[in-house]
Amino acid sequence: MAELKFTRDHECILVEGETALIGITDYAREALGDLVYIELPEAGKKVGKGDEFAVVESVKTAAEVYSPVAGEVVEANDNMESDLELLSKPLAEGGWIAKIKIDDAGDLADLMDEAAYKKYLETLD
Repeated sequence: MAELKFTRDHECILVEGETALIGITDYAREALGDLVYIELPEAGKKVGKGDEFAVVESVKTAAEVYSPVAGEVVEANDNMESDLELLSKPLAEGGWIAKIKIDDAGDLADLMDEAAYKKYLETLD
């Protein structure tokens, strides 16, 4: 069963067995505004938990995307390079930046579920 988790840096991760789709939350997407570019990770790249693995640029700013888990990038969503609006979609519907093979499932323990993330967002305004 797929499990959706969130970080305090507004990444979201959809865990499916040993792999996970990683993207950014609606909150992050709205904060960025009009997107102009995305720098995707290379397949085969090893990332540590908390490592920067992608950059999303908008007309306002550039934002690093950090990996919520350690692992290896299995695939980058190349469709995003030509269609940045994909970032607005749910992970399972093409809104993912990269697919990562998870090294240690224990990395998921300190991530928030959807209810905890919504509660966390309430503390930000």
